[in-house]
Amino acid sequence: MPRVGIIVGTTRPGRKAGQVARWVHGIAARRADASFEIVDLADFSLPHLDEPTPARGGEYRHAHTLAWAERIGTLDAFVFVTPEYNGSIPGVLKDALDFLYAEWTGKDAGLVGYGIGGGKRAMDHLRYVLGNVRVIAVAEQVSLTFRDDFEEMTRLVPGRGRQGELVAMLDELVAAVGKSSGVVVEG
Repeated sequence: MPRVGIIVGTTRPGRKAGQVARWVHGIAARRADASFEIVDLADFSLPHLDEPTPARGGEYRHAHTLAWAERIGTLDAFVFVTPEYNGSIPGVLKDALDFLYAEWTGKDAGLVGYGIGGGKRAMDHLRYVLGNVRVIAVAEQVSLTFRDDFEEMTRLVPGRGRQGELVAMLDELVAAVGKSSGVVVEG
């Protein structure tokens, strides 16, 4: 059964990403075709990229990079939960992606963005960055806006249809994992 990591893509105090990741996990965990687990960047305390050699070489020297590589390497696919900061993804998420290469390569991902405009620009940028580490982001994605999906811009209360959007993205993601790994996924 494929293992899917739900990546909490920010470490900012007061972040909404934890709420969003728990919502994604709550729906995803009902599925019988994959297992889902939350992977919080805050648990890894990754500094600004400090490896002396490019990640493509796989020569990780720091304990934090080795721990991150081990964690990501155990997963078959990802759901990235990202806010939109100034039209893009948080720097900590970019760094987390830049630390590794082989552990991302050849895997699939789903995207869940949030923000004033639903995190759409962040997801566009994330799609581009993922392509450079050879992660294929599925077409379906979830875009949560502060106006429609958060009470007083703080508490997640997904609007009508959001659960259906999430399920559609998860369906596409699990099917993609099955195709790329050669595993038959029954649903």
